[in-house]
Amino acid sequence: MINTEINSDRAPTAVGSYPHARRVGNFLFLSGVGPRKKDSNKIPGVTLNENGDIIDYDIELQCRSVFDNVRYIVEDAGAKWENIVDVTVFLTNIDKDFSIYNKVYAEYFGDVRPCRTTVEINKLPTPIAVELKVIALI
Repeated sequence: MINTEINSDRAPTAVGSYPHARRVGNFLFLSGVGPRKKDSNKIPGVTLNENGDIIDYDIELQCRSVFDNVRYIVEDAGAKWENIVDVTVFLTNIDKDFSIYNKVYAEYFGDVRPCRTTVEINKLPTPIAVELKVIALI
C-alpha cells in the first residue's frame, strides 16, 4: 500500500515537524492548513501588537488564503479540488466569523459539497482565526 509524505512547493512551510499531506492508498490526508503565504510569516488580513497578539483580522481574507493553500496541496499531490470528500474547519470565533466563512466556503466548495464539520476552538498554534483539515481521494 502507498504511504507517502507530500509537500507542496506552492504552500507555506509547515510550522512543525509534519508534511503538508500524506497519501495512504487512494486517500490524501492534509495536515491542518492555515492562511500564511509561502515564504512569509505574514498572515493575510491580520494585525498583531508588539507581543504578537491579534489586534484585528479579516476572516474573509484568511479564508480565501486557506482555501488557496488547500488547493495547492491537493493539486500538487495529484488530486483535484473536486476530489475533496471531507473538511473539518476550526474557527476561533464562530459567533463573529461563521457567516462570512460560510459565504466564502460556498464560493469555493459549492459544487463539490464535501462533508463538513465546523468547530470553535480557543486558539490555534499561530495567530490565525481559521484552519482546515481535509481528506481527498486520488
